[in-house]
Amino acid sequence: MASVNKVILVGNLGKDPEVRHLEGGLAVARFPIATSESFKDKNGQKQERTEWHNIVVWRNLAEVAEKYLKKGQSVYIEGKIRTNSYQDKEGIQRYTTEIVADNLTMLGGRTDAGANNGNPETASSNAGGRSEAPAFEGEPDDLPF
Repeated sequence: MASVNKVILVGNLGKDPEVRHLEGGLAVARFPIATSESFKDKNGQKQERTEWHNIVVWRNLAEVAEKYLKKGQSVYIEGKIRTNSYQDKEGIQRYTTEIVADNLTMLGGRTDAGANNGNPETASSNAGGRSEAPAFEGEPDDLPF
């Protein structure tokens, strides 16, 4: 049976991306985004629920994030869910869930002096078949995390 692991999020950065450069110059960036939804509870009171999502981007997409993304900025993310496990200091098995992004669109335009006339910046690691530009290579599949 076929399966699909696809995530689409539109939210706001919780903090500036943290970028690391691994062996061979491979860049990886991590940052949280918040998504919010409003609803009425059983008493008719308006409630708001915010979910936080840990985002990971690789290679040139990480460099784009480092250069252009800032806390509070709105972004559109496409990617897949990945769950990792590790042992904490006490030897207890812990799990983290993150979104490995292969497409990132900055919404609302840039805030620096080089304004882009209202057009969102798009970066993608999916080089095939899409009209989005620029296209970057995706996450390497052979990394252990």
